[in-house]
Amino acid sequence: MTAVPAGGDAVVRVENLAARFGGRPVFERVSFEVRRGEVFVILGGSGCGKSTLLKHMIGLYPPAEGRIEILGEDIAALEGAARRALLRRIGVMWQSGALFGSSTLEGNIEVPLEEHTGLPAEARALVAKAKLGMVGLADAAGRLPAEISGGMAKRAGIARAMALDPPILFLDEPSAGLDPVTSAGLDALIKQLARDLGTTFVVVTHELQSILAIGDRCIMLDKAARGMIAEGDPRRLRDESADPVVRAFFRREAPPDRQGAAA
Repeated sequence: MTAVPAGGDAVVRVENLAARFGGRPVFERVSFEVRRGEVFVILGGSGCGKSTLLKHMIGLYPPAEGRIEILGEDIAALEGAARRALLRRIGVMWQSGALFGSSTLEGNIEVPLEEHTGLPAEARALVAKAKLGMVGLADAAGRLPAEISGGMAKRAGIARAMALDPPILFLDEPSAGLDPVTSAGLDALIKQLARDLGTTFVVVTHELQSILAIGDRCIMLDKAARGMIAEGDPRRLRDESADPVVRAFFRREAPPDRQGAAA
């Protein structure tokens, strides 16, 4: 496992993190950092703890061991107003988009604005339309979630996550369930937003094409190892990794077990 590099403009630091449920370890000794403005990917096979790691990073689960710093703050140690202030500085898009079915797309984007700002209704509507425009949904502001495609729902979920202009966005399986063309369009959008806005993205995914298309750096979790087994540029891991499990993932092969037998 690669150690957390010293220096750099890190907006997220994870140090020796362990996650356990009912005494059962999901992963142990996970350490890495996410640098400002990059698209950072958390990857691995099913059941390795990718989404569990994300939920720890956004404060939904407390660490069994270790520490998570978001924008210089220990998220598990914060309480009350200080914790709410930090959480307003991150945005989250869940796998399905998690849109409110009874509200229009514009209304969905207005929810965090109404809850966390003092903006009047007219200003909230303007901000919501602007965010939808940034993800290519300017013409769909008045539509309900049931009236749009899965790809549009993902884009609307990103727009809502951006409502408060957070410097960090967490995306949980953004390409899941999408056809290849729609998935490629969403990948291009993520790269564009990272480049144009300087937003840092932390993306959980197992979709190989998306990993290679959007990832500046990544970590790989492994269920059998109960932790991290790789860190770096995903293209270099694909081409240069000496770990047979990492190579198998990037080459879409059946992985060996750690004793060398077929899994």
